[in-house]
Amino acid sequence: MSAEQRTSWILTGATVACVTALYVPCVQRTVPGGDSGELITTACELGVAHPPGYPLFTLLARLAMCLLPSFSAAHSVNLMSSLLGAASCGTLCITVCRLAGPGPGAVLSGGLFAVSRLSWQWSMVAEVFTLNNLFVGLLFSLVTSFHCAENASQRKKTAHWGALCCGLGLCNQHTLVLYILVIIPWVLYQLSSHKELSFRGLISLGVCFLTGFLPYIYLPISSYLNTARWSWGDQTTLSGLLTHLLRAEYGTFSLAKTESSVNLTTMLEAQLDHCLADLSIPVLLLAGLGLLLSSLDRTYRSVSWLLTVMLVVYSLFFAWRANLDISRPLLLGVVERFWLQSDAAVCVLAGLGLSRTHIELERRLGYGGVWKTTGWVLTMALLAHMVRTNQRECDQSSNSAVERFGRELLASFSNDSIILTRGDLPGNSLRYLYYCQGVRPDIRLVDQEMMTYTWYVAKLAKHHPGVHFPGRWWDPVHPEGKDTFSLEQFLSHNIQRDVFACIGLPNGDAGWEHSFTRWPLGVCDYLVPFQRQFRPEEWAHRTRNIYNWSEPYNSFHPASWERVANEEMWQARMKTAFFLFDLAEMMQGEGKSRLFELSYTLYKEIVEAHSDYPTNWDKNLALACERLLRSGHQGYSPDSLLTCSIQHFRLYLEKEPTDSQSSAIRSAITHLLKEKDRLRQTHRHTP
Repeated sequence: MSAEQRTSWILTGATVACVTALYVPCVQRTVPGGDSGELITTACELGVAHPPGYPLFTLLARLAMCLLPSFSAAHSVNLMSSLLGAASCGTLCITVCRLAGPGPGAVLSGGLFAVSRLSWQWSMVAEVFTLNNLFVGLLFSLVTSFHCAENASQRKKTAHWGALCCGLGLCNQHTLVLYILVIIPWVLYQLSSHKELSFRGLISLGVCFLTGFLPYIYLPISSYLNTARWSWGDQTTLSGLLTHLLRAEYGTFSLAKTESSVNLTTMLEAQLDHCLADLSIPVLLLAGLGLLLSSLDRTYRSVSWLLTVMLVVYSLFFAWRANLDISRPLLLGVVERFWLQSDAAVCVLAGLGLSRTHIELERRLGYGGVWKTTGWVLTMALLAHMVRTNQRECDQSSNSAVERFGRELLASFSNDSIILTRGDLPGNSLRYLYYCQGVRPDIRLVDQEMMTYTWYVAKLAKHHPGVHFPGRWWDPVHPEGKDTFSLEQFLSHNIQRDVFACIGLPNGDAGWEHSFTRWPLGVCDYLVPFQRQFRPEEWAHRTRNIYNWSEPYNSFHPASWERVANEEMWQARMKTAFFLFDLAEMMQGEGKSRLFELSYTLYKEIVEAHSDYPTNWDKNLALACERLLRSGHQGYSPDSLLTCSIQHFRLYLEKEPTDSQSSAIRSAITHLLKEKDRLRQTHRHTP
């Protein structure tokens, strides 16, 4: 090993150590939002994750749990992700070292990627993106090793390791294929130009590539054993395995199962905005310099242009197929994680830009030590600035919002109940607590979406003892079909258990409303037969302080799952009041005013208990005041009800001036003011 190689590895090791020291204290100790709960649960149960299955991540996560038994399952897998993230930064550092030598440019590439908001943020939680970042970095490093190889033997060895790495990488994140499709022709061309390409060599490379897919054997084995209480799909048949691998249930080349689409230009603009905001303009200028100066050097031109082509192909293809509405902050948060793959290429080009600039300045002006020192100062200053900017947002060590959300929900259910989960937030948080932490073993979790797949009942019914499925799958659109069942049939077959829906029910299967109704229970709904008597006062008392939740309103980032959990908990406070209001609107007689009074009391109680709260609370309280006044209830002063209604309608318009009903609300305020004046004039003339 030469002195330069030794220095490169020392610099890379120091970079990884520093990033690890930064990451580990910031790791989230509890279950995060999004897919993390499902991925951790899959590892706990040794089941199969959502398509394409993520077998490599599942096995590594299970290994992390075994190596760190004193940690919670969530903490150990989150910690594993942080270590993978640190390692991926090391691969970027060694890539630049091999291309331009050890120095500030190499540290900039690895360090910049480490402390950029997206990379830091997603290295704190159990997600597949850090492992994908590692494979991206490994491919970059192997490409440079291949390019710098001194003889045919080194090129052959590196190409075989690269083929294996490509296969393993595709066992984790399929977006890596867009880089692989660019790398393969480049490698074959290089081998051909050196007259080292042969049929036997191609077969050998193909075998290495396919060997990388061996972790996928885990999927049919897990599915065949069927011991996991949570698992996705049936991979015991070839068609079932291919359905899972190709993400047919989501749409093979789409990000999500949705008919919506986003304009290509809009998505590319959003990615550029991210680069400008999270990587900074100087970094993008350095990346441009890296491409320009490397292009002038025949030795490195090939690799720099390869990285650029990979970046462009990936960005264009992803922008074309990312069919999520990024105007919604949460969905933007889902999309932007995939930009990490292109960020890695930008960081390497930026590192090359700094290194090549230093080399060019030294060659033209001399004073090599001065330029190198300047490079180190700029690198440290930029990284320090980014650490200071992102540390507060990316430090998740005290974040337990999603786990507390799940625990509060589980504590609210009656004994031996069935929970129909819907969506990632309730589904994955409850799933983790139930299967990995053993919280509330008396209940049964049934996933609404999973129940619509033909494999769900066949594979998982045995893991739901006491739950009766009246068919092979739930078809909300055609529940009368062969082997299918409706929600009404499911509820009727499980009448002996309390059934709760969290959060909500899908459209399409409304037949259950002929025999059942729903009562609000915080975030969830209690599905009960029509004949069961509803006692408003008792239900209001039961749900008044159903959750112990103290997070301030709007206290999390708009694109985070914690924000969604917090919003659900805040809105849960007024669901009973809203339900009673709607119930009163449909009633006549004495009970109507009693329900309006109870709704008004609950609304007023929760609004007066908080200084900052959801804007719709003001409108709802204003309506409740107005309806109570119209109901003729004698227990409240008409003047106070009018004042309350006017005040909160005005507050609502101040917070939501663009509401589509703003003109109607202003007309209502004018009418209420006139009524208030008439009332006061009447009081003046009354002796």
